[in-house]
Amino acid sequence: MTVTTAVVRIVLVDDHAILRDGLKSVLERESDLTVVGEASSRGEGLEVVERVKPDIVLMDLKLSASSDYEGLALCAQLSGAHPGIGLLVLTTFLDDRLVVEAVHAGARGYVVKDVDTTELVRAIRAVSRGESAFDSRSASAVIRSLNGQGSTIERLTDRELEVLRLLATGLSNNKIGTKLFISATTVKFHVSNIMRKLGVSRRAEAVYAASKQGLI
Repeated sequence: MTVTTAVVRIVLVDDHAILRDGLKSVLERESDLTVVGEASSRGEGLEVVERVKPDIVLMDLKLSASSDYEGLALCAQLSGAHPGIGLLVLTTFLDDRLVVEAVHAGARGYVVKDVDTTELVRAIRAVSRGESAFDSRSASAVIRSLNGQGSTIERLTDRELEVLRLLATGLSNNKIGTKLFISATTVKFHVSNIMRKLGVSRRAEAVYAASKQGLI
């Protein structure tokens, strides 16, 4: 007797088309996974999910240049409108607060974009079964939160520390970008993250707070 495996229907939500194309190519190598829709923004995500009714939404947190974590709002909206849907965050961001906020917004899983293909496929299948799926680093963040061990100050990434040190010398975003071979927009994004993590609203305050913490 032939056993038919149910196919997991997936919608991809990411503002980078090339990444969506790559994900689709990788996922559709699996006989039990198929991509039934794509979206590049919060609005498109809501529309596509409503139209195709997928099993899984694989989504990034950053969906536009104007907002770092628009995906959190989309996650909460989709969770409220489609309670049975499996929401899986696939992002470059990893800090305790974001992981916990994504869970509170309705995500059943959280994996970082440098995860290998096998781990990602495993996470998708787990979420499709109604289980939770976190890579080892995200799981640790959840455990720290449950144990009340989350730090009040988020750790800066190596790139953010590089930007911060150049920021302390008084360089503009354009000049920092030139030195690090990244765009001024990317520098602005890192500076925004640095200020958020340090709990300040100005560049000078970020430098002062970082110096007090021994970061520079």
